[in-house]
Amino acid sequence: MPAKRKRMVRSGSKGRRGRTDWERVDRQTDDEIAAAVAGDPDAAPLLPAAWFRAATPLPPLTKQGVFLRLDPDVLAWFKAGGPGYQTRINQALRVFMQAHLGRAGTARAHRKA
Repeated sequence: MPAKRKRMVRSGSKGRRGRTDWERVDRQTDDEIAAAVAGDPDAAPLLPAAWFRAATPLPPLTKQGVFLRLDPDVLAWFKAGGPGYQTRINQALRVFMQAHLGRAGTARAHRKA
């Protein structure tokens, strides 16, 4: 499983790590960026300013903290996969939820037999 990623908001080149030359990136003009995108067959096309004016920003999805009682063997199995076990539990629950969604997009009621 991939390692848990940290969410960061950066402004300017201070505090950036890695091999990227952020000073060079910060110096690039819009025309230089457009030329680089046009010359890269794998790059997505640049979006026009009108697209951004018409776009509706959405708030980020946030997770809710809950107290969840799990069988010890189930929890041990997820934890044995290393860091990120809570994310994996969430993914497993999401797969179950999506498998049980009705055509209208609402979860079907579960009945005990």
